[in-house]
Amino acid sequence: MKKLINSIKNKLNSIAISAKTAIKSTSGEGYIDTGVKIIIGVVIGGVILAGLYALFNTTIIPSLTTKIQEMFSYSGT
Repeated sequence: MKKLINSIKNKLNSIAISAKTAIKSTSGEGYIDTGVKIIIGVVIGGVILAGLYALFNTTIIPSLTTKIQEMFSYSGT
């Protein structure tokens, strides 16, 4: 029984030590890295939105307009 308690105690101590070292660790992601990621995300998002805007204005909207006009100009003969 004493061995079991000691092994549990040792396991908990090792978990506590690893948690403390993880909390005290100063290495990791800095402000510059995060800023660069945000800028890259904004730029890629802008490029995607510009592409969608160009696609809708040149391809989708004109064909949709002609299809709607054809649908309502049905002569019925």
